[in-house]
Amino acid sequence: MRVAGIGCRPGTAPAAIAAALAAAGGAEALATIPDRAPELSAAARALGLPLHLVTVAGIPTPTQSPRIRAAFGTGSVAEAAALALGGRLIAPRTIHGPVTIAIAEVP
Repeated sequence: MRVAGIGCRPGTAPAAIAAALAAAGGAEALATIPDRAPELSAAARALGLPLHLVTVAGIPTPTQSPRIRAAFGTGSVAEAAALALGGRLIAPRTIHGPVTIAIAEVP
């Protein structure tokens, strides 16, 4: 199963999340941190995809953002969220305007 780990700015529109997901090649589920549940819940409903709210602190990621590490305890919210369900990263984070997305393959 392809899982899209998603980070975004507060208040990001569901359409922006859907566009980022399409640009990343799609997924069968979404994952993010609880802080972004309001933004991702609407997008998940519109796309008909399950949403997993995950803890990302301590999950190692290939991308390292000092700002994100200080705020969330990991180098990339998108990569860590994608990895949190136990898969392997198949597409590292890409940035699409206010949305950051990474894809993992989860058994």
